[in-house]
Amino acid sequence: MIPVEYYIILSAILFAIGVLGVLIRRNALIIFMSIELMLNAANLAIVAFSSVIQSFSGQIFVFFVIAVAAAEVAVGLALIVEIFKSKQSIDVDQISGLKG
Repeated sequence: MIPVEYYIILSAILFAIGVLGVLIRRNALIIFMSIELMLNAANLAIVAFSSVIQSFSGQIFVFFVIAVAAAEVAVGLALIVEIFKSKQSIDVDQISGLKG
């Protein structure tokens, strides 16, 4: 049996990598991937705590977080494709405003 502390440490490391990806990288796709990494790190922590208290409520909550993350990916990628069509770049520094 693996102690829950290992899961929490792994979750914190994954979350920190996601935060660094959002803060350092300027590519919109990398930023979205980093946000997904942060959501998955939070899901890992929720499932770890859920197993400690012997409850399925955490796993049910994670299911809904994954559903919201899938919707976020679909909308985010659609926005990135449309921005790339109009600006020919997905660098977030070059996209200062979404003017028509």
